[in-house]
Amino acid sequence: MNPLAALPPSQRLHLILLGVNDVAASLRFYQALGWQPAASSNEGFVKFDLGGYALCLLSRAAFAADALSPTVSGSGFAGVGLVYLARSPDEVAQVLAHAVAAGGTLVKPATRTDWGVAGYFKDPDGHLFEVDYEDGWVLDPAHRLHVDGIQP
Repeated sequence: MNPLAALPPSQRLHLILLGVNDVAASLRFYQALGWQPAASSNEGFVKFDLGGYALCLLSRAAFAADALSPTVSGSGFAGVGLVYLARSPDEVAQVLAHAVAAGGTLVKPATRTDWGVAGYFKDPDGHLFEVDYEDGWVLDPAHRLHVDGIQP
C-alpha cells in the first residue's frame, strides 16, 4: 500500500479550537459558566471535555501561526456557531441569563421560532453560541445528542 495514498477522515470531529485574545480570561468565563477544564490543560491550551470531544482554547496568535494565517484578527460574521441544546423551552432563557452573568454578551434573547425556542450569546472573544430547544432533537439522560433519534 502506498503510504502517501489519500485517506478520507472518518465522520467525526474530536476538537473544537477557539482562538481567544486572553486564554486566562477566557478560562475564567467558561468556568463561570460552570465548565471544568481538563487536568491536562495548561496556561496556553485549555481543554474542556464535552463527552467524546473537547472544546479547546488557545491564543489567537498561536492558532493563526499554527494554521499559517497571514493575519491574527478576524472581522464580520464568521458563519460559525456552537449550539447548546436545552432540555426545555424555559431553559433557553435561563442558560442565556447565566452566560450573560458569566461575562458573555446577549445577541438575541430567547425567542419563539418556527422550530422551537432559541437565542444567542457571544463569549468574551465574540464566538457565537446558540441556545436552542426543539422537540425534534433526541437527548439521552446524560444530555448526549442522538442524531436522527437513534439510540445506541
